[in-house]
Amino acid sequence: MDAAFPALTEMPAPQFVMSAEGHRLATYSWGEDDGASTVLCVHGFASSCRDNWVDTGWVRDLTRAGFRVLGVDQRGHGLSDKPHEPEAYGMEALTADLVAVLDTYLLATVLYAGYSLGARVGWQLAVNAPEHVERAVLGGIPDGRPLARLQIEQARAYADHGTPVEDKVTRNYVTLAERVPGNDLRALVALAEGMRLGDADPDPDRPPQQTILFATGSEDAILERSRALAAATPRGDFVELPDRHHFNAPGSRDFRRAAVDFFTRD
Repeated sequence: MDAAFPALTEMPAPQFVMSAEGHRLATYSWGEDDGASTVLCVHGFASSCRDNWVDTGWVRDLTRAGFRVLGVDQRGHGLSDKPHEPEAYGMEALTADLVAVLDTYLLATVLYAGYSLGARVGWQLAVNAPEHVERAVLGGIPDGRPLARLQIEQARAYADHGTPVEDKVTRNYVTLAERVPGNDLRALVALAEGMRLGDADPDPDRPPQQTILFATGSEDAILERSRALAAATPRGDFVELPDRHHFNAPGSRDFRRAAVDFFTRD
């Protein structure tokens, strides 16, 4: 997405939720708690709630459509705590963080919007805790085994000593990480390593049973795998985002419109 894209919605002060291990999770809320459906927005790797959902117009469009929006900075990102231990970043911990957020806000169930890492976590939340997810938009899923193409040792050497990164994919991830103010590269490397401790791709043999909208850019290398996941999901639908790749798809007007239509559909 374009880092120069102007902020379209005021960023409220964060409200912090404690994870099971005592990590602080920054959350943000827009709209009135007046019975309107809540959309939980969960960002991708090396991004943040502001970067993924606010500066791209998502919060603006969702609140204009009458939804309450609850955003979260996943652990390791934004204003949330950023542990440096890989063991802190398993899928079980990431989904448990979201359940803690919902419990703190007294929300039994939500509409879910996730992109990339946030979509991967959303898939698992919908499968493991289906009572919490009414329906979901999952963008940019899957991206291979989570972050598997990132060369951990090269990224760590760069973070620790400034050693130039030779691997192109790793260099792209490092550039992405450094683009967002406040990112901690050591924490993000720990996340990439931690998610390799047993978490595979979404399992097409055990898909969510909710109504799910999958969305992926036409220029994204994972396009056909995303389409296959949608086909494997009993109530899955798919939208291809024209002229978008993995890193700029969140800024797609077509993506926002498809999501708002999906969430307002009977």
